Amino acid sequence: MRLNTTLACVHHDPEGRLRAQAERALPVLWRTFATIVVRVTDVTPEAALAPLRQAGALISRAPSEGHLHLGRARREALRLGADAGASHVLFCDFDRILHWAEFHPAELVSVAGLIAAYDFTILGRTARAFDSHPRAQRDTEAIVNRVFARVSGQHWDVTAAARGASVRAARAILAGCPDETIGTDVSWPLFLQRTGGFALGAIDTEGLEYETADRFPAEVAAAGGLAAWMERIDADPREWALRLEIARLEVEAMMDR
Repeated sequence: MRLNTTLACVHHDPEGRLRAQAERALPVLWRTFATIVVRVTDVTPEAALAPLRQAGALISRAPSEGHLHLGRARREALRLGADAGASHVLFCDFDRILHWAEFHPAELVSVAGLIAAYDFTILGRTARAFDSHPRAQRDTEAIVNRVFARVSGQHWDVTAAARGASVRAARAILAGCPDETIGTDVSWPLFLQRTGGFALGAIDTEGLEYETADRFPAEVAAAGGLAAWMERIDADPREWALRLEIARLEVEAMMDR
C-alpha cells in the first residue's frame, strides 16, 4: 500500500550508470510512495531518465553545480516534494534510494512509514552501514557528526543525506534556511531545532550503507573485489581533499544557525 509520502531525490548520473538499477528498484519505490519527484542535473543523459519518465515521476532539470553547492539542488527537490500533495517527504540521493530499495526493501518500507512520527527525521546509518564506506568518507563524516553532537546535543549520524520531513517543516526550511551548500546536512535540522515547535528524531538504517560501488561493477571486479577497490579510493589524496572540503563546509554551516 502506498504511503501518504512523497519521495524527493537529487540525481546526477552523467554516464547513465544507474539506469539498470533504476529499472530494478523503481517497482519497490512506486509501491511505497505516493509520488516521486527528482531534481536531475542537465548532464544526466535523457536515456538514463527513461525508467523514471515511464513510471510517471516528476522530473526537474537544472545545471550541475558540483558537490559543494549541492544545497541548491536539495532545496529544489524539497520544494518539489512539499508541493506534491502528500503529508510528508522522504528526501534522499537517488543512488542511495535505489540501493536501499534493491537490497533492503522491507526496511525502506518500514522507515518510510515511521517518518510520520516526526516533523523532521534524520535517517542515518547503523554502525555496520557506516563502516561499509571508504575510510576517507568515514573519518571526515565522523568529524561532522561529532561537531553536530556538540552543537545540537544530539548524537545522530547526519551525513547520510537522507531525511524525512513534514510539509510544514519543509516549508519552514525553504522560507527560513537559505543555505545552498552541502552543509544542509546540518543546517536544516539545526534551523528547525533553534526555531522551535518542530519534533525532531532519528532512525539508523542498514539500507544507507555504501552504495557507490553499485555503479562500477566492472571496476570493482578488475580491482579484485570491493575491499581492494575501496583501498584504491583511500589511497588517492584527491579523495581525501574532497572529503575534507565537504567536512569543512558542513562544520562552517553549524556556525550561528
